[in-house]
Amino acid sequence: MTEDWKQVEDALRKMEVVGQDNNKPVTILGYAEGLRCIGIGTDAAVFYHPATPKHAYKMYSAEALEKKDVEAGIYERLQASPFFAQCYGTGPNYLVLSFEEGVTLYECLLQGIPVSGQVMQDVEDAREFVRQQGLNPRDMHLKNVFLQEGRAKVIDVSEYVKEGNDNRWEHLVWAYNHFYPLISEVKVPLWILETVTNWYNRMDTASFGIEDFAKRMSQLFMGKRK
Repeated sequence: MTEDWKQVEDALRKMEVVGQDNNKPVTILGYAEGLRCIGIGTDAAVFYHPATPKHAYKMYSAEALEKKDVEAGIYERLQASPFFAQCYGTGPNYLVLSFEEGVTLYECLLQGIPVSGQVMQDVEDAREFVRQQGLNPRDMHLKNVFLQEGRAKVIDVSEYVKEGNDNRWEHLVWAYNHFYPLISEVKVPLWILETVTNWYNRMDTASFGIEDFAKRMSQLFMGKRK
């Protein structure tokens, strides 16, 4: 472990990430000066410390600790691609990752920042690279793709060892091609995005139809704009 990372070790030891039931986001206990949480998931939380501005620290809950080494192995297989964050090493319950600046595609919708076709193609190229490494590009969604100077950067590779296609990215591509041109520079209200997300997550995957779902989204959004 480099000296840079050791500057943050003491701060990380003061924090605890606690897993929750029913796939709910983790909770964080403790406090360390300078350490800032920049992301929360169902297995881990991500921290940033100004003493190491190029690094981020993904700390796992005790319940999900076995996923740490699995995810580190995934990053090792993806390290040749420019579309993914880098993993520089591991601690007892965390990964040391590259700190990625930019805004997520979710934030782009909130702020009315246009998302170009190049960004979408970057993600397609990233997905193909994942497949070439014998992995499965799952769980790619609006909050897992960053916009960085007009190009895409994909974060959170933790599900790439799972089987099956969750179709999340395919559905986003369909929405981008058929619906996004109507709202590309519109600041979409948070309540609309959260409502759409909740609807989508509650859909029965066996009977899910993207066209019907898009009609419901359109009615909600266009009704708000009147």
